[in-house]
Amino acid sequence: MRFISLQRDGGRVVPGIVLHRDGADVAVDVTHAANPPWCAALPADLLAWIEMGLDALAARLDATAFADAACMPLAQAALAAPLPRPGKVVGAAFNFHDALRERGMPPPAAPVIFIKSGRTVIGPGQPVRLAADVGNVTYEAELGVVIGRTALRIDAAHAMDHVAGYLVVNDVSASDMVRADKAFVRGKSQPTFCPCGPWIATRDEVADPGALGVRLRLDGVLRQQGNTADLVFGIAELIAHASTQMPLDPGDIIATGTPAGVAIAHDPPAWLRPGSAMTAEVDGLGALHNPIVAEGKP
Repeated sequence: MRFISLQRDGGRVVPGIVLHRDGADVAVDVTHAANPPWCAALPADLLAWIEMGLDALAARLDATAFADAACMPLAQAALAAPLPRPGKVVGAAFNFHDALRERGMPPPAAPVIFIKSGRTVIGPGQPVRLAADVGNVTYEAELGVVIGRTALRIDAAHAMDHVAGYLVVNDVSASDMVRADKAFVRGKSQPTFCPCGPWIATRDEVADPGALGVRLRLDGVLRQQGNTADLVFGIAELIAHASTQMPLDPGDIIATGTPAGVAIAHDPPAWLRPGSAMTAEVDGLGALHNPIVAEGKP
């Protein structure tokens, strides 16, 4: 099942799902008052649903007859980030073989991870805002993995049991800050620098997360095209390693790394600029479109 967060009147964000009906995708506001009474007892945010267990909830939701008033064409729905405020985003650096070859770097001996503030997260259609004093900024299309239950010092053999689902992540990064600091925190954690969405797909929706195409287009031009089969460290290894460094909690997101073709790799470099727009895609997980604007502009 695909889980979404919907923007409703007054700025409310409510959880919902995507169903395929009569040949089209439909967004369902599960919290709508016209739905069966049991829906009203559900928590009013998607993080709480993850803590309940998406797989078990999906089975019940799939069998529910939702009111017509709760449904709308997905293309007309205003989507927020599925998890507008995750506890943290754990990123994997240097984790695509093709990107390492592009940079002339050997693969790392162990996963290289960093923390990206959960407050950087924005949703589909929301703008990435570039401050005047932030230097060259790049896109980074990635497969995101949503943690479903707490993981601490687990081994790779059991890591996938802790996965709730998958989504598209765009790990926007201020390259100049990363180089100047020789560290990731400041360059990765600027406001709006983590578009996520458009939905979370449960594990049964993704036959093989280790064989998914990853692409990014900037102003319609294909800039990145890779496949998660090219990951240096796979999802289970990343989760297991991260869990030795910190607790991973329900709703945390693992950003698994980006393929070749980031901005500096092009001639001329394809740095993000106000007025442009980018679309990150992962096979089966939808397209995540975000415009780029100058900070302070609408």
